[in-house]
Amino acid sequence: MKLAGVVLAAGLGARMKSSLPKVLHKLNGTPMLQYVLNALYKLKPGRIVVVAGRHIEEIKNSVEADSSIFFAVQKEAKGTGDALLKAVPFLRGFQGTVLVVSGDTPLITQEILKKFLSLHVKKRNAVSFISFITHEPCSYGRVIRDERGNVLSIIENRDATASQKNIKEVNSGIYAIEVQGMDLLKSIKLNKAKGEYYLTDLIHIAREKGIRMDAFCMGAEDEFLGINTRQELEKARQLMKARIIRQWSDMNIHFIDADSVYISSNAILGRDTLVYPNVHFEGNTKIGRGCTIYPNVRIHASVIGDGAIIKDSTVIEGSVVKSGATIGPFAHIRPGSEIGAGSRIGNFVELKKTVIGAGTKASHLTYLGDANIGRDVNIGAGTITCNYDGYKKHITDIKDDVFIGSDSQLIAPVKIGKGAYVGAGSTITKDVPPQCLALSRVEQKNIEGWAAKRQLKVKGKKK
Repeated sequence: MKLAGVVLAAGLGARMKSSLPKVLHKLNGTPMLQYVLNALYKLKPGRIVVVAGRHIEEIKNSVEADSSIFFAVQKEAKGTGDALLKAVPFLRGFQGTVLVVSGDTPLITQEILKKFLSLHVKKRNAVSFISFITHEPCSYGRVIRDERGNVLSIIENRDATASQKNIKEVNSGIYAIEVQGMDLLKSIKLNKAKGEYYLTDLIHIAREKGIRMDAFCMGAEDEFLGINTRQELEKARQLMKARIIRQWSDMNIHFIDADSVYISSNAILGRDTLVYPNVHFEGNTKIGRGCTIYPNVRIHASVIGDGAIIKDSTVIEGSVVKSGATIGPFAHIRPGSEIGAGSRIGNFVELKKTVIGAGTKASHLTYLGDANIGRDVNIGAGTITCNYDGYKKHITDIKDDVFIGSDSQLIAPVKIGKGAYVGAGSTITKDVPPQCLALSRVEQKNIEGWAAKRQLKVKGKKK
């Protein structure tokens, strides 16, 4: 079928009490509008029109959009009927079905939309919408049916009678409209009490004109949750979190305490990975197969290779950890770093924009910044690459099989040749050739009897 999507995203979200447009509030690190767009992308529509209000430029800059997406502006908040009319110019020349969704319903899925469209086409309707059953209709529009079950109209909650408010079947706000049915939008009249054009009026107009129309009662209430308040945002976040955890549990990810784990909607986890409590996977993070992620770890926009072990209280940002590496505990891997296969980065080690070769070890108490480090290098405790001269950052280049003794300072720019040794306590300011031993220490002196003389001097002062 030929499909176009329209996303109604012009609501100001006053009840959110925020300067941020309602549809840009985030669930698990992703704007709620992006979830809606992602569901539409999976249906492969020919075009998508996002109708936004005064925040349209901010919305454009905050979502992942391609050439199939157009943005229509609704300058005045005149209701959903008027908003859909603003999308019509962007649908010129299109022949097929227009799927209308709300930008504040991030829990809708491709599956429910696909099933809905299939029923719409099968029934040959000009207009269809999704309804669902809820025990707390609250602000939802009620679906009015006759004694035979035929849909007559949708009545908004504010306009419903006391008996109509008891109806449990409500409108989801999701519509399928054939192009010829779009002409009915011009027949929607202004609701004088509210000063808006209700898209819901399309249903009774279609009924009165004898145009094929129906509601399909389907799905679970949670899928259609519309977000208007902070409380609803938090409810959606919890539901999204549970959905994501369930998805990865089904993929053979083992969570010791799933309730304490945060997983971005964009994160990918490999099979047989073990996740301890209080772990955060943020952004476009990818975790390989058979990894172990210990407690209190935060991994942001990074790639972790198969079989890697990330120990307690480690932070990894914008970096790559290759297969079989061990990181932590209490390590900080800052953006732009790459840690080679089988390497070990230990406790209280900080890396920044540093490449570590396979099999290299930096076990503790070390800072490595703006460095290229080869394979099978040993970095002793307390080593520092002094990369900043107050004006510019400089590179430290350490070749394969180098041994750096403890408490060494490498003053960049500097190169340490293959197989070289740097003695403990050295300050290296010049390049070290391959296979050399570099020492930079003040000669040790032992002064005999010094301690006894000092003690006598101290006692004399006390008298």
